[in-house]
Amino acid sequence: MKSVHIAKIGENRNAPRVWLEGGALKAAGFEAGKQFDVLLDNEKKSIRLTVCENGTRIVSMRKRNDKVVPIIDINASQLLECFSGMNSVKVIFDNDTIYIVPVPSEKKRIERESRLMELIKSGQSIPCGSISHGGGILDHALHSGFESVGIKTKLVWANDISAEMLEHAQEHNSLWDKNTVSLAMPMQELAWDFDTLNALPETLFLAAGIPCQGASVAGRAKKGTACAEQHESVGGLVASFLAIIGKLNPSILLIENVVPYQSSASMWIIRNQLRDFGYTLHEEILNADDWNVLENRSRLCAIAVSSGLNFNLSDLSRPEKEQKRLGDILDDVPLDDSRWSEMKGLLAKQERDIADGKGFQMQVCDAESVKVPTIGAGYAKVRSTEIKVRHPVNKNLMRQVTVKEHARCKMIPETLISDNVSLTFGHQLLGQSICYPPFVAVGELIGKCLLNLKNVFKDVHVKSNSNAAYQAELF
Repeated sequence: MKSVHIAKIGENRNAPRVWLEGGALKAAGFEAGKQFDVLLDNEKKSIRLTVCENGTRIVSMRKRNDKVVPIIDINASQLLECFSGMNSVKVIFDNDTIYIVPVPSEKKRIERESRLMELIKSGQSIPCGSISHGGGILDHALHSGFESVGIKTKLVWANDISAEMLEHAQEHNSLWDKNTVSLAMPMQELAWDFDTLNALPETLFLAAGIPCQGASVAGRAKKGTACAEQHESVGGLVASFLAIIGKLNPSILLIENVVPYQSSASMWIIRNQLRDFGYTLHEEILNADDWNVLENRSRLCAIAVSSGLNFNLSDLSRPEKEQKRLGDILDDVPLDDSRWSEMKGLLAKQERDIADGKGFQMQVCDAESVKVPTIGAGYAKVRSTEIKVRHPVNKNLMRQVTVKEHARCKMIPETLISDNVSLTFGHQLLGQSICYPPFVAVGELIGKCLLNLKNVFKDVHVKSNSNAAYQAELF
């Protein structure tokens, strides 16, 4: 191989055109006046030019500053039809041979779309992967949506920094089976662990909850950072995430995060790089309230689909409004249970915060409350700004919600959390997760899109025809 260039596909006389000229041609043996032949391989989507004494084509030329510049002008619809829909091609210059093939991003796009089409047509399960899996609640919601419209899926691997989270998911999350690969390692280590990535099963759908500590309002306030990327632990994970995507080449991927992540530098990098990878990105803020969830949590949902697949996130359906009360999901906690407390320390802190102008106040709800504030991963620390349940008789007493009540506030199936889990672990698993129904709806929408694959894929494949007469008409 002498050199590799990326050449634009232009247009001339209403036909596609690839124009090659200059030193790369000469170095490969295609000097002005040399004869060459052309061979089209539609199946491999490639064109091969070969220097030969009795070739059917001749290298053209023009003079520039008294120097002869070789030129090859490929301007034929039939020859370049195999690159239909592409903006550029990869040109490989070798000794007496030139190969014209799709650019790497287009090659990978065709590969992932073709493979997805094969699986849908054959009725096989779509292999799925998960980054920052946690307890797998996001994945369970999405897969429930897939299943509801008849799309079969299987979780082939899951990654999380916490081995404890993965072990809990393996035991309590029905997505896991004996073949699911557990990857208990930081995302940034997985990104450069090529041995592990190469050993993973094929992945055509990927869900990722990129850690949000750097972008969340609370996280930035705690660290005093100016931007999400300044966070020392998770600020650079966008690079690791994109490296994994580039390696695994999924057909569809979903990212969920806190709303402020939408305006972060990381999200802009994701948008631009996924576009260059050959994806179309769709974004929407999902408000759990639209799905009648008690916890009023909003999340960014970004879905990247391979650009040959039509998808519209605005088609997402929402249920009819239904009034719910906190009292409908509360456990029957005895009135004299030790968990009831006056929480004098938190009340005193509230007074200090008000005096300091901080505006932090306790969030106390009762059985008649129709909304509850966001319950975070650190809820077990008994923080002043997260939900407290007021005693039904003694208004001076309050308590924390239980782990099961926490799950119900997010409408997360209680089967996904162990009955014997600790308060710290249980609230962490649920608090770093999502409200369940919105992402079931997202799964349903993606599933419907997959069901319509036969009609919505753009036709980037052309029939192969290698007879001599066809080849002779190409220039």
